Amino acid sequence: MLTKYITTAMQKATYELLEDGTFYGEIPECQGVWGNAPTPEACREDLQDALEGWIILGLRFSHTLPILKGIDLNISQEVA
Repeated sequence: MLTKYITTAMQKATYELLEDGTFYGEIPECQGVWGNAPTPEACREDLQDALEGWIILGLRFSHTLPILKGIDLNISQEVA
């Protein structure tokens, strides 16, 4: 499920060429996840690394992660 979430999020990424010649990428649904690198391929890798770290921290600190195409990584708190 985690791999599918990452793949789905990366499909939503947007990229642009900046004035300094580097590439910038972000995933609008995942606030604060962005990458910047000299080539499109390196930017994609940087963006995916940022996404993976963002997911880990989000889960660790119980942040609400966006549900992407029905994939929900949020841990539900069941009342005993």
